Amino acid sequence: MFVPVKSQSGRQLMPTRPNKAGMLIKKGLATPYWSNGIFCIRLNYDTDAYKQEIAVGVDPGSKKEGFTVKSEAHTYLNVQADAHSKVGKKVAKRRELRRSRRSRKCPNRKNRTNRLANKARIPAGTRARWDWKLRILDWLSTLYPVAHICVEDITARTIQRAKKWNQSFSPLEVGKQWFYSEIEKRWELYTLQGWETKEIRDRLGLKKSSKKLSETFDAHCVDSWCLAYHTVGGSDIPDNTRLLCISPIPIKRRELHRQQEAKGGKRTRVGGTLLGKGLVKNTLIRHVKYGLARLAGVNAKGLFSIYSMENKRFTTGAKRSDFRVLTRLNFYYRSGHSSQS
Repeated sequence: MFVPVKSQSGRQLMPTRPNKAGMLIKKGLATPYWSNGIFCIRLNYDTDAYKQEIAVGVDPGSKKEGFTVKSEAHTYLNVQADAHSKVGKKVAKRRELRRSRRSRKCPNRKNRTNRLANKARIPAGTRARWDWKLRILDWLSTLYPVAHICVEDITARTIQRAKKWNQSFSPLEVGKQWFYSEIEKRWELYTLQGWETKEIRDRLGLKKSSKKLSETFDAHCVDSWCLAYHTVGGSDIPDNTRLLCISPIPIKRRELHRQQEAKGGKRTRVGGTLLGKGLVKNTLIRHVKYGLARLAGVNAKGLFSIYSMENKRFTTGAKRSDFRVLTRLNFYYRSGHSSQS
């Protein structure tokens, strides 16, 4: 396991081994910090160190996705991410609730013409799914000096009517092209077809698990490793199969009214991220009893609900004096398994 390194001015440097990072911290030459579950160090001096070519392999998926950060010499990080989904259904539900309020005596927005008609745009659900991948790449680029992105290209057939192709391509193609265009603005983009990834995997003697939802290296990250290997080369055998699993945080936005009526036919308000006392939901804290935890809510008595990083509830009665605020969370993270065995 290598430790990401950042210079005093904020430039990404080549990762170092844990023993050297500990020596730099002990001598006061570096300051430790955490970035979404990854231990990092920031040098207390500027240096123009040599940088190797680092690539990120991306294996998109409908439920799980794989990301591998690799140079020719080492594999630095394997990430398996849960795909961002259900946004389209939430947008549709929001539209349904907004329209239903117009028939009741309650605050509502009056109907207006569609301002997005005949304009090039990406559906909300599609944008969220592909923007999630881009957010992960941006985060990895804050840890490592990433230069290349290699993505397994996925295709979807368009609809053919009569003798003319439909001009409205599938959301998959629209989101993918937007994703590629954003990558090309920041890094060098490479793409491989699925059968090309399989050829690399078979040539190296690597096997892919049929259990797509398992949190193991050979479920998705074996493909992302092959993509990164194709870009920068190196050893034929993965030298690091440890896995970091992450999930998008399902933020509960404020709703004007609850969907179900309470007693007496009243609909109370619900949602929001503010907890009072300057605190917000999904904040990483250190509790005196439970250690690292996540703020999830607050009750009428001013007691806080805290959960583990695996989304397991610790307690609903934590006092403000019992924990220390660390930082805001960008997503949930947890450790996976190296392989099925």
